[in-house]
Amino acid sequence: MAPMRSHGGKASSSWWRKMVVSTLRCGSIPRHVAFIMDGNRRFARKKDVPRIRGHELGFAKLEETLEWCLDLGVEVVTVYAFSIENFKRSREEVDALMELAKEKFAKLIQHDELIQRNGVCVRVLGDVTLLRADVREAMGRACELSKHNTRAVLNVCFPYTARAELVSAVQTIARGVERGELEADDVSEELVERCLYTRECGEPDLLVRTSGEVRLSDFLLWQSSYACLSFLDVLWPEFGLTNLCVSILAYQREQQHSSLARLRNALDRSSTFAEENEQGGARRIGDQMTRVARFVEALPRLELLLS
Repeated sequence: MAPMRSHGGKASSSWWRKMVVSTLRCGSIPRHVAFIMDGNRRFARKKDVPRIRGHELGFAKLEETLEWCLDLGVEVVTVYAFSIENFKRSREEVDALMELAKEKFAKLIQHDELIQRNGVCVRVLGDVTLLRADVREAMGRACELSKHNTRAVLNVCFPYTARAELVSAVQTIARGVERGELEADDVSEELVERCLYTRECGEPDLLVRTSGEVRLSDFLLWQSSYACLSFLDVLWPEFGLTNLCVSILAYQREQQHSSLARLRNALDRSSTFAEENEQGGARRIGDQMTRVARFVEALPRLELLLS
């Protein structure tokens, strides 16, 4: 009788999951969802297990959450996997996290695993020069082998902070000006955005943070201006489909306001462009757009930085 109860539980769970997904998809689904996966160490303390066990369960929860997002039709998932600030932790914990990352990136791209089975493109966002060569190699293989997958994108921020990302963007633009590829007047919000790590996938529509903390902790600060923010009082390894539903519903409630704010911002930019055009700057603007497009096109793809 025990096997029958187990089978029935799984069938019930599967039915409930399908019902939840179908219900949520009656409303708007965010194209891009970002997660601050906080609470692995606190979960380990709560369960009285080693810290690394908490991180292992956190990686497992990422795979499960990605599967839920794919079911819902989310196209881009961005996760805060390792902050540059985390290098300040004990050498033992940092080394264990690097080994775990190397192992999980290798596992991600196995043929029968979630990434390849569902056509997910893996990208690594962050200052990868801070990583060990063997970790960069594992990440590079995952990005290379999945780069032609088109169903969805998984951005893994590792190691990352928003401040470092903005510094990198400013340095990239400064080098362009210094080399004569750009002019000082070319610098704009749009150019900065096109030099960020997220330039290929756009801004998040929904940002979810677990663990009960109500702050962004230097994650996607530029990109989250119009995102719906969802702070949940649950540790990341305990994050469930119900928690994701709460966040999606919050997004659906706020979507109209957020969309109007984005539209106003776009109209303001268009108005500025029109004013300059009316003032006889059409040719100058055309030259500027050509320079910027050429400059951005020449930027190295992120996966090449891993090689």
